[in-house]
Formats: sequence, structure tokens, C-alpha cells
Amino acid sequence: MDGYQGLTAVIESAWRELNGPDADRRDLCLDVVSDVLETGRLTQGDAERAVERLVMAALSDGSSPVRESALHAVCTASTHYELPYRVVEPLAVDADGFEPLLLGYVLSILGSTHDRAALPIVERFLQHPHPEVRREAAEAVHELCWSRESGREERE
Repeated sequence: MDGYQGLTAVIESAWRELNGPDADRRDLCLDVVSDVLETGRLTQGDAERAVERLVMAALSDGSSPVRESALHAVCTASTHYELPYRVVEPLAVDADGFEPLLLGYVLSILGSTHDRAALPIVERFLQHPHPEVRREAAEAVHELCWSRESGREERE
């Protein structure tokens, strides 16, 4: 088994464990997936598929620590891969359902897409009652607007 097959085998093993009943075990499995994503060695397609599964875990798991680990892993992926908005869009759709701690992750992830489609969702949180959420929203808006301005300059 080569190095790449080893990485994908580790992720596949983690996905199997993610279906188990033990929240601590599921949390640990997501840490493993995050570690693999942090290597930056997956193909773009494999990374996107992993992020899609992480997004589903963040939206559906009943354990807040597991949801946080899933979102943390997506943030990790966003530093090593250019994640298209379509891959993380379910987070935007359900953004209002996240508690403030987890919402910070969601806003950071949406900002990292550099896709203006995320801007209206992120801007809604500039007036959020929690200062940390407002700060994350402002950073995400800056990221989305900066990337949009950079793209304009490159075309001119």
C-alpha cells in the first residue's frame, strides 16, 4: 500500500467509526480525518468528498463536541484546499441553527470559499448579539470582499 492509499484507508476507517454510538469515539475519528486533511496530500476531489461528509456530520450529529470537531476539520481543510462554496453550502443554509461557538467556525469556512454567494449569509451575522460571532462575520466579509476586489484587479 503506497502512502496515498494509506491516507485514504485511514479516512475510510474513520468514516466507519463515525457511525458508532460512542460520541467520544466519533470525536476522535474526526480528529484523525482532520490530521489527514492537514497533510494537504489528498487530491482536490478526495478532499472535497471528505469535507462533504464532515459537513453532514456537523449538521446531523447530536453531540456538540463531535459537531465542533467536524467543523474544525473543515476549517483545517480550508487552509490546505480551495473549497468550493457548493461543498459547504449546507452549512450556510443551516447557519441559523448553530450555537455561537460553532457559528464562528461556519462563518470562517464560508469566508474561506472566496465566493460572493456566501456574502449575504455572512452579512446577516454582523449584527449578531454575541461579539465573537460579529467578529467572525466581519472577518469573513473582509475575506469575501477582499477576494472579490483582488479578482477585479486581476481582470483589469
